[in-house]
Amino acid sequence: MSFSIDVSWKSLNKQGEELCGDKVEVLKTEDSDIVILADGMGSGVKANILATLTSKILGTMLREGASIESCVETVAKTLPICKIRKVAYATFSILQIFHSGEAYLAEFDNPSCVFIRDGKIVKYPYEVREIEGKKVHESRFQVKKNDCFTLMSDGVIYAGAGSILNLQGWTWEAMSEYTLKCTKKTLSASRLAVMLCQACDELYEEKPGDDTTVAVARVIERRVVSIFTGPPAKKEDDERIIHDFMHSEGKKVISGGTSANIAARVLGKEIVTEISTAGSDVPPTAVIEGIDLVTEGVLTLGKCLKLLKKYVRGEFDEEFFDELDADNGASRLAKLLIEECTELNLFVGTAVNEAHKETELNFELSMRQNLVEQLVKTMEAMEKRVTVKYY
Repeated sequence: MSFSIDVSWKSLNKQGEELCGDKVEVLKTEDSDIVILADGMGSGVKANILATLTSKILGTMLREGASIESCVETVAKTLPICKIRKVAYATFSILQIFHSGEAYLAEFDNPSCVFIRDGKIVKYPYEVREIEGKKVHESRFQVKKNDCFTLMSDGVIYAGAGSILNLQGWTWEAMSEYTLKCTKKTLSASRLAVMLCQACDELYEEKPGDDTTVAVARVIERRVVSIFTGPPAKKEDDERIIHDFMHSEGKKVISGGTSANIAARVLGKEIVTEISTAGSDVPPTAVIEGIDLVTEGVLTLGKCLKLLKKYVRGEFDEEFFDELDADNGASRLAKLLIEECTELNLFVGTAVNEAHKETELNFELSMRQNLVEQLVKTMEAMEKRVTVKYY
């Protein structure tokens, strides 16, 4: 079984600061996924520079196969010395999950990772190694599907200190129990990151006393989604595109009325329109036996892309997920691509849609092509593997 990870993170800037002093870096290598969370000393610009340098150095070196000793040594020698405190300092957590199921966790001065498996908080064994005068906690273990890891900066466990929770702050124990409770509501990394960050913001009474970051990594199997959109340039290729599409892996989505008609004809199936799924700006979906989702084309793809781009920019919160859970074609497609897809196969027809040939919408082919290109770029920005076949 080949493992992958669903990763997401959210940050709160310290009150009054424009830049966050925490930085998360996510990297994919040929045989693993790496998540790095660095927390620069202090706050604001200096902390941001320290955290960014630390995460970039660690990421670049680990991707090239460097040892943790070399990474820490390079970080120690590279970070600029603070004139006031006379030290160069950034804490970090590194989680590397190999496709084989092996995992490596290294932590320096950040709160311990919350590891949840089978509905329980798991205490993982670690060894302490001293590298360049820094005590690094190292763990190696095997992962299972649905394992959940939450990395955090110390702003998380200090949330509420001095106000709601008096001097104590949230504490690691209370935070880990809340994380466990949240995993019973959702397995989505992005939803969990939003829940945890929102809890911190509430404990800080929306005035964070420190930069606060949670990074969630969830172990998943590879998940394939295949989308067929647009009729092929030659009508005789109708059967070929449907054959290739139906014999592809994973969930099947058809985008476009003409595309749906071609599929229904070739497969000998009926199309049933779901009027109840029509939104104010999204046409209704339809049902074809054997297909997971059937939507209208250009309008639905455009609205779906807006949601995907919002997600890529990190602009997701409770309101975003309310929209993602809406029962319309654009939201259902976006949710599928965000939460249930590691690889996307696109089967794209290049014929001009007959329905628009004699109208001002005769540029529909170029519009669909443009949307497909945007979809490819956006999905790749989400670290999804994309393949496109044109017909």
